[in-house]
Amino acid sequence: MGIFDSIFSGQNLAMLGAALAAILAGIGSARGVSIVGEAAAGLLTEDPSKFGKALILQALPGTQGIYGLITAFLIIFKAGILNGTSAELTVGQGAYFLVAALPIAFVGLSSAVKQGKVAASGISLIAKRPDEVGKAITSAALVETYAIFAVLVSMLLVLFA
Repeated sequence: MGIFDSIFSGQNLAMLGAALAAILAGIGSARGVSIVGEAAAGLLTEDPSKFGKALILQALPGTQGIYGLITAFLIIFKAGILNGTSAELTVGQGAYFLVAALPIAFVGLSSAVKQGKVAASGISLIAKRPDEVGKAITSAALVETYAIFAVLVSMLLVLFA
């Protein structure tokens, strides 16, 4: 077995998929949450009583990171690492897990940032019209729909591998 075979083993490819799901979706969430946090900080310096409304909007982009983490745990579990039955995966099986992780990895990365921008706009709406918080949350939640679709695809691929 050469170095290439040991690096690109089925187990390693599956773990790469798990890592990408968690890392890329997590980066997107961190960026999205920070975008909203910056906008919320400006709002809260003017009116601290709007903290609860701002917090809801700031939390929304964090869900993509959770979706990536759930997908990563499923891959790790299916690969036998968490339950201690670490089965040898073929390169094809490992590649399958890697590909299964890609929908939430890339959609999570992108949608969390986009959702952060929409939620930051919602912060501006709340600053001027506090009673319109429902519209701000709904607008940001619509972006979430695509992350939900992506995590469903990733999870179904992993679960039925």
